Amino acid sequence: MLPASAAAIDRVVATDARLLDVGGWAKPFRRADAVLDLMPYSSRGMLGFEGDGPERFSAESWIERDICSREPWPFADKEFDFVTCSQTLEDIRDPIWVCSELMRVAKAGYIEVPSRLEEQSYGFQGPWVGWGHHHWLVEIDRDHIDFIFKHHVMHGRASDHFPAGFRDGLSDEERVEMLWWTGAFTARERLFDEPEDLDRFLSEFVAQELTRRDTNGDYRRQDAEGGLFDRARQAITKAARR
Repeated sequence: MLPASAAAIDRVVATDARLLDVGGWAKPFRRADAVLDLMPYSSRGMLGFEGDGPERFSAESWIERDICSREPWPFADKEFDFVTCSQTLEDIRDPIWVCSELMRVAKAGYIEVPSRLEEQSYGFQGPWVGWGHHHWLVEIDRDHIDFIFKHHVMHGRASDHFPAGFRDGLSDEERVEMLWWTGAFTARERLFDEPEDLDRFLSEFVAQELTRRDTNGDYRRQDAEGGLFDRARQAITKAARR
């Protein structure tokens, strides 16, 4: 999770609000009152922790289960005021189901996934494109998420990925996509029936982005902390009115 996003949530979510962290095993969010993950509480924090302060969750509020099992999670409708799901949806086999449960159990939330700028970059983890264990390319547009199967053709064709070293020039904000949502959002798997359509989807993004950077230099970078704080505040305020 972006540190600015964690700080925004800490600042905006009320002290007495209930917060759930979904898929947070490797780097759990300390502010969470409960965590839902396949992995056990005893092995949490492989990559550290998100946020400041002590853990609000405990072994008793750490729910160990497969979040993609197609069985409703053990929480009531809208039981939580806020839910976080950061750097998880791209990893799992059924992100559509997980999105539906996020909306069922919480009034508002924050989703973070790797951007296509990162996921279509070659060579930063090994001689392939993006993260080897990720199943999906993810696009977020307003209150909608598209999941696109991460096809292996992109590893072999230079037109379908950014060159080695490209990722090193990305800001932290450019490396992720974020969705601050209230009430509901939509999610789907985007399918390509024709190989030519997939080829165009992969290659045009790379070509357009490289052209834009050559023409205009780096992206204009947002004021991360201020912008994220405003979006977090809007999401929480809308949820509180429901």
